[in-house]
Amino acid sequence: MAAKVGRPKLIPTPEAFWGLFLDYKIDAELNPVLVHDFVGKDGNSCHREKQRCLTMAGFENYLEDVYGIGAVQQYLENRDKRYDEFVSIVARVRREIREDQITGGMVGIYNSSITARLQGLAEKTESVVDNNVKLLNIDPL
Repeated sequence: MAAKVGRPKLIPTPEAFWGLFLDYKIDAELNPVLVHDFVGKDGNSCHREKQRCLTMAGFENYLEDVYGIGAVQQYLENRDKRYDEFVSIVARVRREIREDQITGGMVGIYNSSITARLQGLAEKTESVVDNNVKLLNIDPL
């Protein structure tokens, strides 16, 4: 059997990739966003915790910050078909993030308008304009 040539993958298996995503979900849950707010008639300053939305960019940043894994784009894009075994787990991660964003937007945890834009969702309306012009021939005599 021929030995593999090149560097080993930073994330060796799809199972390891999924485990890293689950770690990211837990980290997002344990580290809410602090929003500076002003409350009461005197406008007292306070910080409120808001649930952190899952995003692909957040996952990529988490991997780089916590594990030093910075080349995640290769796994996500499957460049040169070198990451075929990761295709299904990457699709699952994308679905998990999509579900979090849509559900959070629907129940008011996240801004529903921004969530819709992130997911490419839009309310479509159709307008029909009739450009037919009818000329009236009015004879003054």
